[in-house]
Amino acid sequence: MIFINQFMKSVVVFCGSSLGFNPIYKKAAKLLGKHLVNHNIAMVYGGGKIGLMGEIANAILESNGKVIGVIPKLLEKEEVVHDKVEEMIVCKNMSERKVIMSKLVDGYITLPGGFGTLDELFEALTLNQLHIEQKPVGLLNINGYFNATLQQVDTMIEEGFLKKENKALLLVSDDIETLIYKMKHYTPVKKSHVINKVVN
Repeated sequence: MIFINQFMKSVVVFCGSSLGFNPIYKKAAKLLGKHLVNHNIAMVYGGGKIGLMGEIANAILESNGKVIGVIPKLLEKEEVVHDKVEEMIVCKNMSERKVIMSKLVDGYITLPGGFGTLDELFEALTLNQLHIEQKPVGLLNINGYFNATLQQVDTMIEEGFLKKENKALLLVSDDIETLIYKMKHYTPVKKSHVINKVVN
C-alpha cells in the first residue's frame, strides 16, 4: 500500500548559516522557499537571518508564506535572529529546539550546511530508525553537495553498521519538485527492519 501524505502542511528546513561559495546554493534556497509557498507548506527553521537560512526565510516572507523560527537563547542575538519572522520561539538550548521542531512539522528537508546541519539531519533519521517518528526525511542534493555523505551511508551498509533497508529512510533528489513528491509518497520502513541486529 502506498502512503500518500496529502497533509504535509509544514516541514523543517535544515541548512547553513553561511551562503557557501557557489551562488547555486542561494538560488536553490530561494526556489525551495517559493515552492513551499506555492504548495501551502509552512516552514519551521532555525530562526536566523543569515546564510541560507535567511535566504529561504526571506523568499517565503516575500511571497506571504508562513515561517516559524525556533532559536536557542544563546543564539538570540540581533545580528543572527530574523526580526521579520513574526512567530519566533525562543528555547533553552539546542536539544529543546529539536524537540520543538519535531512537534511542529510533518517532514524534514536538508539543504547544504555544516556540522549543525548534518547533526540535525542524522537526528531526524535516527528518530525514524528507532520508530519514534515516521516522517519523511528529504535531502536536496544541490550541486552534488551531499555525494560524500551518501557514499558514507553506503560504507556503513557495506561494513555492517547499517541495514540496507534503512537507507530508504533518506529521500534524495537534486530537484525540488521530485523531492517533495517523494516525501508525499513516502512509505515508512516497517518496524522489523528498523533496528540493526547485534552481530556477535
